[in-house]
Amino acid sequence: MDQRARFLDFVQRNSINAAILDRAPALGVPDWWLTAGAVFQTVWNVLDGRSPGAGIADYDFFYYDASDLSYEAEDVVIRKAAALFAELGVVVEVRNEARVHLWYESRFGVPGVRFTSSADAIDHFASTTCCFGVSRTPGGELVDYAPHGYADLFAMRVRPNPRLAPRAVYEAKARRWQQEWPSLVVDPWPDSVGVTG
Repeated sequence: MDQRARFLDFVQRNSINAAILDRAPALGVPDWWLTAGAVFQTVWNVLDGRSPGAGIADYDFFYYDASDLSYEAEDVVIRKAAALFAELGVVVEVRNEARVHLWYESRFGVPGVRFTSSADAIDHFASTTCCFGVSRTPGGELVDYAPHGYADLFAMRVRPNPRLAPRAVYEAKARRWQQEWPSLVVDPWPDSVGVTG
C-alpha cells in the first residue's frame, strides 16, 4: 500500500470522518475539505494503536465561497451542517475560508491573509504536519490534499510552518499535542523567523 492509500485508509478508520465525508456533498458548498486535527490526529491515533477518534476536540470542515462574504451566508451553511451532522455527537466546525481574513487578526493578533481557495487556507496552518485535507469528487471518489507529503505525518514529526500563524500559536498547539500524543517529535520554531506572538 502506498503512502496516499495508507493515509486515506487511516483517515477513514475514524467513523466520524467516514460519516462526514459521506454526508458532506449534501451541503452543496464549493471547494470543501475535511481537514486539520480530524485528519492528522486520526492518523496519529491509528499509528499509536489508540481509538481513531481519541483526543480530537473538533472536526474542521472548510469550504470556499467568495460569492457572499457575509457572516449570515456562512451561518446558513453552519446551521445546515449542524443538522446534517447532529447525530454524530461531535463538534463539526464549519468555516468559509473566503472570509477568514475578516476576523483572523482579532482572534490571533496578526493580520489575516485573503485566501484564494480552501487549499490555500490549508497551506497556512501553523505546522506543515497539519496541512492535509480529504474531500470527494462529484463522482464520489475520495481525494486528498497533502502539499508536504506524508513522511512527517507517519513519522509523527511536527514541523513549524511560519507562513501566517505566530510562533506562540505553533508552540501552544505543539505543547497540547505532545500531552495527548507523547511520542510526537516537535521541531522548534526557526530562529530566523523571529519571536512573535
